[in-house]
This record gives sequence, structure tokens and C-alpha cells, in this order.
Amino acid sequence: MQIIDNKEIETTEIKPILSVVEFCRRYRLDDAEESRLRKLFGDFASRHELLMNAQRKATFR
Repeated sequence: MQIIDNKEIETTEIKPILSVVEFCRRYRLDDAEESRLRKLFGDFASRHELLMNAQRKATFR
């Protein structure tokens, strides 16, 4: 069992939560990657989780 102090809770930083669809649009990820991220996280996830798990296919010119 762990005792949590109220002061400790108030000072913790809130993680920004983003829509997976909006994140994919912002970072120009394809539909397959958007589908993969939605299966992994659902409709919403933290920015850190999305940035650490998003994969962009290499495009060659």
C-alpha cells in the first residue's frame, strides 16, 4: 500500500492528451499507420506515447 500526499498530486504535471486522428494529420502519417496507432491506443493517447510509437515510411525521390 502506498500513501499519497494531496500536495504531491497537485504539483504533478498533466500529460497532454491528443486525438490520434489529429496527430496523424499533423504529422502526415498514412492511413495504415493511423489504423495501427488507433488499435494500439484507441482514439486518444498522450503526445509522448504517440511520438515514441509513430512510424513514417521512407519516401524516396
